[in-house]
Amino acid sequence: MASRARGCSCLVTLVLFLVYSMASLQEAVAAGECGKTPISTAAASLSPCLSAAGNAKAKVPPACCTKVGALITTAPKCLCAVLLSPLAKQAGINLGIAITIPKRCNIKKRPVGKKCGRYTLP
Repeated sequence: MASRARGCSCLVTLVLFLVYSMASLQEAVAAGECGKTPISTAAASLSPCLSAAGNAKAKVPPACCTKVGALITTAPKCLCAVLLSPLAKQAGINLGIAITIPKRCNIKKRPVGKKCGRYTLP
């Protein structure tokens, strides 16, 4: 009986370790491109950009430029991660137009030439 109890205890420990490892891995993956900020939070911070992300002729609001500039400075890959996220697709964001926002904002230190999906930042 004692060996059976030890075997069960080891199995429980192993299962708990695997669950904890998977949770940690998910956090690490989620924290990737946008640092510790969830992509959904980064996407929500870019809400002032919605009109400009759907219309290439729309004036980009200053609040949008500020948010995009800050995002590029703190986590350059995050902008692309947000634009490629399911959230952007659900919001009707046109990636081909949205990718031009840093240039339309005249952000000097934008990652020119970097790929974002099938698009390249102008």
